[in-house]
Amino acid sequence: MLGAIIGIEEDTVLVKLNIDLNKFQNLVNLHVVMEDANDMLVGEIVDIKEGIAYVNLMGQIINNEFVFGVMRKPSFGASVKLISKERIPMIISVDNPTERKDVFIGESPIYPGVRIGFNINEFFANHFAIFGSTGSGKSWGVARLIQSIFDKKSTVAYRASIFIFDAYGEYHAAFKTLNEKVPELSFKAYTTNTNINEAGTELLKIPLWLLTTDDIALLLNAESPNQLPIIEKALKLVGVFARDEEEVIKQKNDIIARATLDILSSGKNSSQIRDQIFSILSTYHTKDLNLETTIYQPGYARPLKQCLIIDASGKIREMELLTNFMQSFKDDTIELEMPDGSFKYGLEDLKVALDFALISEGALTSDKVYDEDNILKVRLHNLLNGDYAKYFECDEYVSRDDYIKDLLMASNGRKAQIINFNINYVDDRFAKTITKIYSKLLFEYAKNLERRASLPFHIILEEAHRYVQNDNDINLLGYNIFDRITKEGRKYGVLLGLISQRPSDLSETSISQCNNFLIFKMLHPRDIQYIRDMVPNITNEIVKRLRVLQPGNCIAFGNAFHVPVLIKMDKPSPPPSSSSCDISENWFIDRK
Repeated sequence: MLGAIIGIEEDTVLVKLNIDLNKFQNLVNLHVVMEDANDMLVGEIVDIKEGIAYVNLMGQIINNEFVFGVMRKPSFGASVKLISKERIPMIISVDNPTERKDVFIGESPIYPGVRIGFNINEFFANHFAIFGSTGSGKSWGVARLIQSIFDKKSTVAYRASIFIFDAYGEYHAAFKTLNEKVPELSFKAYTTNTNINEAGTELLKIPLWLLTTDDIALLLNAESPNQLPIIEKALKLVGVFARDEEEVIKQKNDIIARATLDILSSGKNSSQIRDQIFSILSTYHTKDLNLETTIYQPGYARPLKQCLIIDASGKIREMELLTNFMQSFKDDTIELEMPDGSFKYGLEDLKVALDFALISEGALTSDKVYDEDNILKVRLHNLLNGDYAKYFECDEYVSRDDYIKDLLMASNGRKAQIINFNINYVDDRFAKTITKIYSKLLFEYAKNLERRASLPFHIILEEAHRYVQNDNDINLLGYNIFDRITKEGRKYGVLLGLISQRPSDLSETSISQCNNFLIFKMLHPRDIQYIRDMVPNITNEIVKRLRVLQPGNCIAFGNAFHVPVLIKMDKPSPPPSSSSCDISENWFIDRK
């Protein structure tokens, strides 16, 4: 017997100890069982003062299984004992584990030799978050967590699909030997580094034709919903301007004619009308409709450009003739459609389409519209002529489904289980766009699978606070893809893993949907308070421990854990490239 119950304050039981504390190890954080004729309750010793142990109630043992939460308080006559060694895994780990359903990631610092694990479904069928300050062992913990999935001896997680967006390029080292350890498994790597020097690594390439209006809006850093129609119009036009003229000549003639008619009826002076029509037809033309096209009149013919001559009175004499001629190319049966990903186009094609969209939507005739929409043109021009254009230079056409399938295919022709995107070589804004585009592609692919959730995708975001933010997406698009995935992704098998050292900068919606947490040492008061406010089922005792955790140790809690549990994470093998700079090694040299 450990002692006798002398008081109960809410969920804390006060136990008067009847043992010599000098003969025992430290009892704080050990678990006790309080048993009487009706109940077997479990609690954790959180403090000892003046011979009284303060025990927080945690759950019950019913039919030899631990159930979190208590319905009744223990009786004052209940016997109080330290939990037996056989029952410890039932409380803090996995009781009767199986290799296919459970995974182990570390050891208990409280109960030496007790392995800490969880049910795979309870953890990986939910969104999860891993938090920790710099140097807390967070990256090692992430690597160990994922490596543990593939360390099985008699079974292989062949259909696992883990996409890691690697902010610093540190996880490549941890997973590149996956195939060497387990021949059935494969690792695939993409990088934003154009000077690739890592064997088996490909330059990241995104087929532009697979992107939607929302994706292009993010790519061009659109700021207002009013800019979406011009992007949508550009995408409709790219289906005309990017394809072979013979396939779309009627549509192209109709588009050019309508834009020209708008200018002819704009009410601007003759010089402006002439200059704008010359500008349009110099850039956008077909074999039927161009500046040299012959316009016939009874008795004579002349090229279209001559019909734009301004006479001595300052008028375009052939205004009516031009209008009638352009009217002949209109086709009211034609309706432009959004591209469906069935044909290839690039940034240059999109630029041409956007330029024409600005003209056809009247941006040239309205200063307000011009100012708002022209910024998109400037940003697309900068993208086209900048360093990031190479990520959209795709030589071969690929469909959306085939692109996703190719992401999942390793160079050896087998399925890749870990796909690592090293996004260390682009700025944060572009990295955020990349992660959103890929996350949306994966989410839409999973939603359209014939058998729902048959191919789960896990999207792991390192430095998630850079990307999963309370940003302008809600106002611009009406949704944030990460918030949507955290709210809807589980039923489709699309799960997020948020890895961050600054949880207070994360989207509140996304973090509130996480069901499992591994929290390493945290120091910043704002982050600690945020965790206290946002994370479900967190107690004051957990919060107190966060400041004093040793590197490599974390507190785990959530659906996959019966109770909050302290874990000393196993060392990953091999480790990620996340060690700090060795100052003394770099500073000093030996004297001669």
